[in-house]
Amino acid sequence: MASSAKNSESRGVTLEGEVSVRSIRLAEESDCVGFFLVSSCHAPPPAPVDQRPPPPSQKINFHVVSSDETLFAIAWRYEKDLEKLARANGLSPPYTIYRGQRLTLDTNRLPPVVSAAPPVKKQPKKAAVPASTEKKASPSPVKVTKPAPTLPESLPSVWRWQWPTQGRVARYFNSTELFKGIDIESHSGQAVVAAAPGVVVYSGSGLRGYGELIIVKHSEEFLSAYAHSRQIFVKEGQMVKGGEKIAEVGGDPANSKRLYFEIRQKGKPVNPLNFLPRK
Repeated sequence: MASSAKNSESRGVTLEGEVSVRSIRLAEESDCVGFFLVSSCHAPPPAPVDQRPPPPSQKINFHVVSSDETLFAIAWRYEKDLEKLARANGLSPPYTIYRGQRLTLDTNRLPPVVSAAPPVKKQPKKAAVPASTEKKASPSPVKVTKPAPTLPESLPSVWRWQWPTQGRVARYFNSTELFKGIDIESHSGQAVVAAAPGVVVYSGSGLRGYGELIIVKHSEEFLSAYAHSRQIFVKEGQMVKGGEKIAEVGGDPANSKRLYFEIRQKGKPVNPLNFLPRK
């Protein structure tokens, strides 16, 4: 009897030990599960939307030409160097483009410059073959956009920048805030003059956000722009002198008392105050 009692006690101890060990294991497993659940519930939040790279579908790699566009206007819109954009699309002066034409905007991969081919010897004319009596469908006409004006040889090679209008700078160039020029405080009807000699390569309101806009090309390196004009006195292809009146301030009620002015070097906006004379 005593031995059986001892056996039962030892079994009880063993059972209790097994139960306690199992309880500890279950507790540890539950703690692990709970840890993983809590970890997954408290995972770090995703990056803000403004810090994520845009999807490939939002990257603009091509531009489809619309009516009355010039290659200068397209290069200005996308901040591209004109010569590189023309070369990327196999265009040569005067850079004639067509409505519906698809232009690549990738100016990083330029095709090699091809040297001029040797002249081809003229072959003797063959007898003319009678034309077929069947009428061939003529291709539908495609509207040619305005060719980009070229720099005249008479343009001076040495010149100095001057202020396009009188007034204090109300807003400064700031590349981090995407403000690519300066605002010059003035009054409606005040004269706007060319900041340097050049040729007018754009005149119109086709570029959104600029109102009535004039772009003057001064060299193969520099362009200047005059936005929100009330009245324009020049046209595309016209040569202007430095200080010549090209427009008046006051294009719309929101911008009637300021001139927005830009300078671009090789297609990229630069701070105009680095070039204009100090007041």
